[in-house]
Amino acid sequence: MNTPAPTSIPRREFLGSAATLALGAGMAARAADSAAGALRIDCQSHLFCPEIVALMEKRKDDPHVFTKDGVRMLQMGKWMRKILPHYMDVEAKLKTMDANGIAITALSINDPGPEWFGADGPAVAQMANDFVAGIVRQHPTRFIGLCVLPLQDMKAAMRELDRCVLDLGMRGILLYTNLAGRFPDEPEFHPLFARAEELSLPVLLHPAKPLTTEFVEGYEMTSSLGNMFDNTIALTRIIMSGLLDKHPHLKLVCPHLGGTLPYIIGRLDHQTQVLKRGPKYLTRAPSEYLKQVWLDIVSPLPLAIKFGCDFMGTDRLLFSSDHPWVEPKVIADALTSLRLPAADEAKIFGGNAKVLFGL
Repeated sequence: MNTPAPTSIPRREFLGSAATLALGAGMAARAADSAAGALRIDCQSHLFCPEIVALMEKRKDDPHVFTKDGVRMLQMGKWMRKILPHYMDVEAKLKTMDANGIAITALSINDPGPEWFGADGPAVAQMANDFVAGIVRQHPTRFIGLCVLPLQDMKAAMRELDRCVLDLGMRGILLYTNLAGRFPDEPEFHPLFARAEELSLPVLLHPAKPLTTEFVEGYEMTSSLGNMFDNTIALTRIIMSGLLDKHPHLKLVCPHLGGTLPYIIGRLDHQTQVLKRGPKYLTRAPSEYLKQVWLDIVSPLPLAIKFGCDFMGTDRLLFSSDHPWVEPKVIADALTSLRLPAADEAKIFGGNAKVLFGL
């Protein structure tokens, strides 16, 4: 009797399958361990890459890092933020996850992204993605990776995307709401959305240095108002550009409950549908496009999360923490305080993320 020769599995396929099996086993074990509560998947959580921080310490131009009173400071124009030691510490991240019942985290770097580094952008993207992928390899049941891309060089960005997905096993793209001053809906960046749709890869928007910084820097409102306006403008432009008609299966996620867009979307509907202002090629009202996007619930205000549930439906909301800037308990407590039906709460805490990332 002839014995069939063993079937060879391509290295990339094997690595991807092995990672999926490890993650699935870890999820099953943690779900069993915490059967009394909903599985928690954190869809927005960050670490600074030490190698990129070291690079910024050597730079003369923004973005650069300097030390003041023993604390590293990241400077981009007049906007400055601290880089505390635990912002780069994966063990500290794991302790926070454990303390808050988070089984899995979708991990990404903190901004600035590669687009702020000019010709060095492709090398910075590789540093960032290798850093995140290394953490995922060390803790395959606890993290999935989101990649960043040097979108100032689209050929390099597309090569890096394929490397991240096929070689590193990344599960999504972190796309900044502005790319060193340019919005991601501009035609130059459209190949990214086409490839993401082809790969069924989630695209998670995230604020960068806001374009409104000069208007909100007084009273330290850059992170509060500036980031929310960047979310709102970037998501609105994507909707109004027709990209969601061109790519109807695109998995697009907007953080922070969509900035202010859900609250003001009725005005866009009225402007486009009644007053006939704006793009003539949209096939639906802007609110209908919004409802095909996922929103994360990073807001400390329970009433805002409740509005998100009522407007979007619980199938389109994702638990996220924005750690280390926000403690996960703040967001988790805001959600649980709503006393939603258990099935709806479970979807937001982790069920929707399992579907979105194909876990």
